[in-house]
Amino acid sequence: MPDRTGDDGLVERLRHRDGEAWEAVYLDLYPRLRAFAARRVGEQFVADIVATTMTKAVASIDRFDSSGTGLAAWVFGICRHVVADHHRATARELRRPTPVAESVAGADHTIEFDEEKQAMRRAYGLLSGEDREVLDLRVIAGLTADEVGALLGRKAGAIRMAQSRALDRLRDRFKDEFKEVYR
Repeated sequence: MPDRTGDDGLVERLRHRDGEAWEAVYLDLYPRLRAFAARRVGEQFVADIVATTMTKAVASIDRFDSSGTGLAAWVFGICRHVVADHHRATARELRRPTPVAESVAGADHTIEFDEEKQAMRRAYGLLSGEDREVLDLRVIAGLTADEVGALLGRKAGAIRMAQSRALDRLRDRFKDEFKEVYR
């Protein structure tokens, strides 16, 4: 998308169901939507979450207000709701499958790296839902502090502060989790 804050020409094309415009939006947002959804629901549900998000975006583009958040933030707002609907419908805990190392034999650094990833996943899981949401939207989705603030009903400065504090807590929890690996 040419402009993250909202390109009125693009929005008009989307409202007129211009397939090329929708394809451009989809291609631009897909990697971030996929990463965001994977953090929230796990890999096995990502395709459905992204497809449902884009379907809802197409169906409700006439309600998009370009004076508020940008188009990307609006689509991520839809994705947040789709993820919440998924959790309500399935009544499952937020989880992310832990991949098994392909080869334990061989380089010690492969084993250590896998242990670090697992420690980071455990540490991330220990964060509050609010901390995870801010980090997912800022880091995984790549939204600006202004966009996340508009989505969550908070000021951009508060979002930046929340992100900083969440990263501090994640760093502390990771240190604790990683120490456990080597005890």
